Amino acid sequence: MFWTRALIRRAARVRRRVTSERVLGERAIAAYLGLAIGDALGATVEFLTPNEIRHQHGLHRDITGGGWLRLKAGQVTDDTGMSLALGAAILAHGGVEAKASAEAFDAWMRSKPVDIGNTVRRNLIAFRKTGNPEAVPSEHDAGNGAAMRVLPVALACYGQTPETTLAASHAQAHTTHHNALSDGACDTLIFMVQDFLAGRDALEVERQRSAELVSQHPVFAYGRKRCENPSGFIVETMQAVFQSFFATASFEECLIDVVNRGGDADTTGAIAGMLAGARYGLGAIPERWLNALDKATSRQCEDQARELIALGGN
Repeated sequence: MFWTRALIRRAARVRRRVTSERVLGERAIAAYLGLAIGDALGATVEFLTPNEIRHQHGLHRDITGGGWLRLKAGQVTDDTGMSLALGAAILAHGGVEAKASAEAFDAWMRSKPVDIGNTVRRNLIAFRKTGNPEAVPSEHDAGNGAAMRVLPVALACYGQTPETTLAASHAQAHTTHHNALSDGACDTLIFMVQDFLAGRDALEVERQRSAELVSQHPVFAYGRKRCENPSGFIVETMQAVFQSFFATASFEECLIDVVNRGGDADTTGAIAGMLAGARYGLGAIPERWLNALDKATSRQCEDQARELIALGGN
């Protein structure tokens, strides 16, 4: 496993396209379903410590609902909800637009979702008052609320220039989280998803993308201590996700590992799920999880994945 204490600076390699459009489409769908599955799996144990999870669930490995939100089995939270809202806005406007993104998030908030983060709520209320889709820069807004919803941007910008992708990343993120640490995480996750869609090796991706994030923001270093009970702070979220993702060898193993760390488990599960879906593909997702996921949510994720990746190819 490649740990950050042994970082090697490497020049960025040109991303190569997956030769088969069918494989590309399936990986995009797997990433979106992975996000929703990780969300639904992790929501059951959100805000529990690893010890509490072991006491109440043993090893948590099935989508059962419940948790502090008292969800039905297969129901998702704000991670998937905001992603779908953003994806719909991107498709409606043919690309990522800051105001359209803010309006989509505001409409989602007005729909009374089961959960919403404090930073998201505060900055969307400010948007209602001012009409400015860009939140005020704040060192206090380093939560994971922008990073959890980056998948539609990764799909819609697949094959486009890094500059275009970064601009799109910041346009959606800054509607609620205008913060350098949040930006770094969002950018890294988007490029990682795109790398895995293109079939790149995980070690190669870790050495380039994770290493670059840690080089730019050393606080993200994840090679020293196991991150358990991660909070909504984007640094802890990314540390938990990277540790689980790069130390496991299957979609199922990755998600079970990350959600059993507890804390903000719906979001670590969602982020790890989208990465693992893009990396391992649709056939690697356990049937029991696919069957347990809310059917309407599954259809939305699959439909958006197809349309967004097609948009990116244009």
